[in-house]
Amino acid sequence: MSIRKKLSPVRIKNKFFRKEIGSAPGTLTHIGEKKLEDIIIEIHDYSNTHLDIKKITTIDECKPYVDTANPTWVQVKGLHDIGYLKQLWDEFDFHPLIQEDILNTTQRSKIEDYGEQIFIVLKMLYMEDGVLQQEQVSIVFTEKFIFSFQESERKIFLPIKERLAVENTRMRKGGPDYMSYALMDIIIDYYFAVLEELNENIEIIEEELWSGEDRNALSSIHKIRRQLLQFRKSIWPLRDSINSLTRDDSPLVKDETKLFLRDVSDHTLQIVDSLDNNREMVSSLHDMYQTNISNRMNEVMKVLTIIATIFIPLTFIAGIYGMNFEYMPELGWQYSYPIAWGVMILVTIGMVIYFKRKDWM
Repeated sequence: MSIRKKLSPVRIKNKFFRKEIGSAPGTLTHIGEKKLEDIIIEIHDYSNTHLDIKKITTIDECKPYVDTANPTWVQVKGLHDIGYLKQLWDEFDFHPLIQEDILNTTQRSKIEDYGEQIFIVLKMLYMEDGVLQQEQVSIVFTEKFIFSFQESERKIFLPIKERLAVENTRMRKGGPDYMSYALMDIIIDYYFAVLEELNENIEIIEEELWSGEDRNALSSIHKIRRQLLQFRKSIWPLRDSINSLTRDDSPLVKDETKLFLRDVSDHTLQIVDSLDNNREMVSSLHDMYQTNISNRMNEVMKVLTIIATIFIPLTFIAGIYGMNFEYMPELGWQYSYPIAWGVMILVTIGMVIYFKRKDWM
């Protein structure tokens, strides 16, 4: 029997909440950031020759679609209005644990089979002003329905809508399982775009290190390292989850759809491998940065050592003739001062020539 640690109700920056200790499973609490003022619900009822798109303002407008024979995609944007969403979930008989997990935007990526409903959690990643952002996307599909829940109104599924508008396509002919695959696939495609930008940033840092213009390289390296860690945490759990969906004999997933899911699994593995390679590259860049710092310090120490070495004989000469002995024959010579300067200059020139021949300068 597992015990969940649930925090007391706390509001952080007027946006985040936590659940009460000891609350029952299925207790609805929005854990996350309010990104929309109003929840937006759009219904796509489709078949090979039919497409009906409707934005609804009340849950009662969903009722005619409950008994439809066509696959129906219900796209929901915004998660903060629990009462409004609860009406929708009750209308379509959502499992209580699915309701709870949809509202908790700190979920790890996963796929869970509830028998008549399959629940999928993904992290939508995108770069914004050089900062890696993430948004939780939940997908629930049944024998006839597909539900997608996202936190904001970002048009991440616009390519899906464009494909859905074309007749006689696999999107139109496929069922809810294929639509769910398509939604997952496009989120994975966004991962490749993020990965490409991270690769470009790593190359920029590498060029800066090679050129010596790396004053801010350390902070950039740590930033990339954190982003790669966040990226990896978002996609790592998907590997086994997608494989389990293809292996399990769920009546909701057709065999032909499993072929496409395997392709998504391959893409996931490819991204994980690329992330691991990038993490090794970032570690190498950090070592290179430390090496550059050490080399610069060695150069500085070498210059200081050369300067100190040159001044040692000069200090010796100046010390000799700075002593206050009465009987020093050189002190009485008319040209003692310029001779002393000449000796010191010759010694300096001779040492510089010697250092250059030794390639110490």
